[in-house]
Amino acid sequence: MELLPAMLMANGVIQGMRKSLETAQRLPEWDKILSKVWIGSIFYFGLVQIPPFRFLEEWFGEIIYLILLFTVYQLRDYNPARMFSIALLPFAAIYVLDTIVRVSFPDFHEANHGYFDSAQVFSVLWLIGFGIYAFIQNNKERKQRRKEEEQIRATEARKAELEHLVVERTTELTIQKEELEKALAELKAAQVQLVHSEKMASLGELTAGIAHEIQNPLNFVNNFSELSLELAQELKEEIEKPDMDTGLVIDLARDLAQNQEKINYHGKRAANIVTAMLQHSRTSTGKKEPTDLNALADEYLRLAYHGLRAKDKNFNAKMVTDFDPAIGKVEVIPQDLGRVLLNLINNAFYAVTQRKNQTPDAYEPTVTVSSHLLKSGKIEIRIKDNGTGIPDSLKAKIFQPFFTTKPTGQGTGLGLSLAFDIVTKGHGGKMEVKTEEGKGTEFIIQLPK
Repeated sequence: MELLPAMLMANGVIQGMRKSLETAQRLPEWDKILSKVWIGSIFYFGLVQIPPFRFLEEWFGEIIYLILLFTVYQLRDYNPARMFSIALLPFAAIYVLDTIVRVSFPDFHEANHGYFDSAQVFSVLWLIGFGIYAFIQNNKERKQRRKEEEQIRATEARKAELEHLVVERTTELTIQKEELEKALAELKAAQVQLVHSEKMASLGELTAGIAHEIQNPLNFVNNFSELSLELAQELKEEIEKPDMDTGLVIDLARDLAQNQEKINYHGKRAANIVTAMLQHSRTSTGKKEPTDLNALADEYLRLAYHGLRAKDKNFNAKMVTDFDPAIGKVEVIPQDLGRVLLNLINNAFYAVTQRKNQTPDAYEPTVTVSSHLLKSGKIEIRIKDNGTGIPDSLKAKIFQPFFTTKPTGQGTGLGLSLAFDIVTKGHGGKMEVKTEEGKGTEFIIQLPK
């Protein structure tokens, strides 16, 4: 074999042995020497190019073999090293025997050199074959050991955790009965307060929207009232004239009637908005009543939008509605279902705002509210946004009490939990969510007709 290929193969064997026998951990000082064998090989290769040292070329294999033997010897108590020694020893034994016979009995060696050559070939094949087997086997054992060590560490960590939990539970069980009752009372009070805070938070958002929304009908009422006063004054003056223009009186009376109709319409509009606020703020009676779900959803969509606009002038989003007129009126608890719609719509606006902050360019925040009368006779309401979406790892938790994806201080974690209970327990319906992280979320409510 040429010296250069032999050196490359020898260095590969040594590096493989280092990894397989973990010499870096078990023989750190010797491993530093093994890691520099390639430098020694380069120096050795240069040395044998000098004529006086060419004889050393024949000894390279023996030197590498001694390095391997010495490494295995140092790790003789390590099972993988013993497997490598099985690969190395036959070659060493035949090499030594061949050398002794060749020197001591040259004629015998010459007459039987074929046997010795065959034995050497066999020992080399054995060295290569069993060496590869040992390498593979050692790698498997090393991986198995690491796996077992990881399992042991995990078991110990779990054991320590369980012991810690046992200590905690034991400590808790030693607390006096009066202290436990006090803690339970405080917990119930905190739960009541959190539910109240959630309702007040949604009421505050609704109120902000109402303040903006009610301004429009009030402006109409004021404007048409002023016009009606002017028309009434003109009508009075015309009637008092001796030569009253009957046609003008009729026109003025007709204009006055139209103004009164508009005042009445916008007055009722304002009254409906106030009624919605009162229904939302008061405690639910639990009684169902015929309700126009399309109007309810549209009302809360606009109120939620204006409520957020009142808090943040920079907030903006596209609102899309698709209501099925075939739904008609449905027996529901309007104030409860209003809370559900307001919560879901507010969450949708929050999600599109978050995505807008992350990707301000080439993105249009959009919230869609739609309703459908299904073939099964059930009513379906969908609230969809193209916001940030919900990660799959959190999707199963969103209806759990006190769980929220919002930053601390921006959510109690009760909104979706209460909404889920209102739909499923209060109305015998279903509520589910479809979401894809980075693309949007859709909440689907199904109610019996």
